[in-house]
Amino acid sequence: MNDELSKRMLQVRNQFPALKQKMSGHEFVYLDSTNTTLKPQIVIDRIQKFYSEEASNVHRGGYQWSARTTTLFENAREKVAQFIGAEHPEEIIYVRGTTEAINLVAESFGHSFLEAGDEILISEMEHHGNIVPWHMLQDRYQVIVKAVKISDNGELDISDLKNKLSTKTKIVALTACSNTLGTINPVEKVVQIIRSESDAAILIDGAQLVSQQQVNVKNMDVDFFAFSSHKLFGPTGLGVLYGKKDWLNRMQPYQGGGSMISKVTLEKTTFNQIPQKFEAGTPHIEGAIGLHQAIDFVESIGWDDIQSWDQMLLSEAHLLLGQIPELIIYGQALNKAPILSFNLKGAHHSDVAQILDEMGIAVRAGHHCTQPLMDRLSIPGCVRASFSIYNTPTEVRKLYEGLLKAKELLL
Repeated sequence: MNDELSKRMLQVRNQFPALKQKMSGHEFVYLDSTNTTLKPQIVIDRIQKFYSEEASNVHRGGYQWSARTTTLFENAREKVAQFIGAEHPEEIIYVRGTTEAINLVAESFGHSFLEAGDEILISEMEHHGNIVPWHMLQDRYQVIVKAVKISDNGELDISDLKNKLSTKTKIVALTACSNTLGTINPVEKVVQIIRSESDAAILIDGAQLVSQQQVNVKNMDVDFFAFSSHKLFGPTGLGVLYGKKDWLNRMQPYQGGGSMISKVTLEKTTFNQIPQKFEAGTPHIEGAIGLHQAIDFVESIGWDDIQSWDQMLLSEAHLLLGQIPELIIYGQALNKAPILSFNLKGAHHSDVAQILDEMGIAVRAGHHCTQPLMDRLSIPGCVRASFSIYNTPTEVRKLYEGLLKAKELLL
């Protein structure tokens, strides 16, 4: 292990106050970053500063305090655009999270472009947030939702993707990184295939990808890209939808109200320009400012160190957990995020998670909002441990020891 990297990442870990507490009398081991990441002190302080010194609404007040807050809010939009490689800040729409971003596209795209018989393509590994919104369009527009298969090792079946693409395909909505399997899909390759086979729009669920590697939506050539602040060490309740200007300009608004209008009379409403057209009402101002700070935090660490540390933790986890014969790991993709989903043969996943919790180890158990994937794997649920920049090899070993304890008690 690189000693210099270990020292740097220890300094990173020390910036997360949540890790200083104990659970059930044990040192707190947080292994649920796929669910939500912990927040560094610098992000916590930035949000507190907003409430203490800057708490004003944006785009409304005719006074300096409001104007200053509006500048901070829009600077955050520019920062997000730069962070994901968008060409224009107005291509960044603030929403509540990845789920709302996908719902926005489904609702607005469906209303604007879908007709009976059109097809929507997803995959077997999708989170419910990228399945249910498309199902909700089926009855309304009589469209067909199809799912691309995955291989036994948890990778997208490219041949099946090609087979299911047709002139009827109007939008393809796929995850960049599975929240259960950890599979990182080859987005650029997939986009090239879609572009060569159809005229379909492309939406990428980037919720799990943004904390794993640098994203460039222009290089990806995607039409829509969605992610959540709280997956990137930022505050909850704030998400981002990137959309190409051409699509956003042509789509109808998702919600109506203040800010998204140009002119309202009793007879008619004229809509605002993007991005305001899709941002009805008072936005999550401190969320945007907090996300700006979170992005600065990530960039101060650097992607090389983040990826090296995450992959080291994943390799160590695979090595140790692979020594338990009764343990089944789901997802063996070659390109994988630091996410491990598994079961102990003969033990219920909830019982395993409870024993780990009693040892101060926080993991998630259940179907992880991927019930179709659970059906594909022929299991009702599983345990998921996910690692991030604040975890350590010692914590990986604690997980291993906790599973040995669970094996002893349950099998």
